[in-house]
Amino acid sequence: MLTATIHSRLENTDPEVRRIAVMNLLDSDADDIETLLLTALKDTDAKVRVEAARLLEGCETREVVAGLVIALEDSDIEVREAAAASLFELKESSMGDGLLAALPLATAPFVKAALFRALRELRRSEAFAPALAALRESAGEVRCAALGVLGYLKNDAALSEIARIAGADPDPEARRIAVGALGFAGDLAAVTPALKQALNDSFWQVREEATATLGKLLAMDAIGDLIAAMDDPYWQVRIKAARSLGKLKARAALPVLIDALGHAISNLRKEAAVALGEVGDAGAIPALEKTLRDPDPDVRKLAQLALNQIQK
Repeated sequence: MLTATIHSRLENTDPEVRRIAVMNLLDSDADDIETLLLTALKDTDAKVRVEAARLLEGCETREVVAGLVIALEDSDIEVREAAAASLFELKESSMGDGLLAALPLATAPFVKAALFRALRELRRSEAFAPALAALRESAGEVRCAALGVLGYLKNDAALSEIARIAGADPDPEARRIAVGALGFAGDLAAVTPALKQALNDSFWQVREEATATLGKLLAMDAIGDLIAAMDDPYWQVRIKAARSLGKLKARAALPVLIDALGHAISNLRKEAAVALGEVGDAGAIPALEKTLRDPDPDVRKLAQLALNQIQK
């Protein structure tokens, strides 16, 4: 599309024409696409602003970040969400400067949460202090986003606060994220009590995260707790418990893992077979040989692989 044509359509009185023109910008020969998108981000029509915010996800300049940060407070929720999504796509660490500068000025929970989510994968050490402080915010979405930042930064100085959130936060999603964030702990003893407590959380998603994190940390003194988790009413929790018991090569888990080979959920049977192979105890051979007749071909394949591991 010729530059003159696209410019003309962007100035059309019909907002639908402007919206379509914005959508066509990336296919045009205009050399000022970024400037045009930032202008469209201030359009009087919300649908035009939404399209501009979406297309700006591929532009990583300070001007774009500043424009998107302002759009986080747009009167239209779709514009705000599109701006947040585009900021989340930032990959260049230096683009975090604008986000960090905006944090102290943000008052709305949505804006704070969006800024923290955008900062998460940028791994900016300057985000540590504000993220830690944000764990005391009243809005659950802000605490969740701040936990994401802390999890990526992997600073043990945050462990006590993250452990507190894992065990006492009123928002189950915050507890789940906190439990996962404890997986970076360098001091296993400092976080194991919180993770064991999380195995009894009222929300299965938190319990599932706790079983996975204990395995990731190779928490040997949690084997008994993980064996107990194999009786969890949710099979999703049992799958992660089986996986962790395999990582821990927990011979004490042999009975519950063998029992799981007969579960109605094929994914749990698969995980049990894998775990038994990792445990490597010959006591599992008869049960695994029986599993070679399982109706699910993937279960049969994993049972054979487990037998190969044990018998090598």
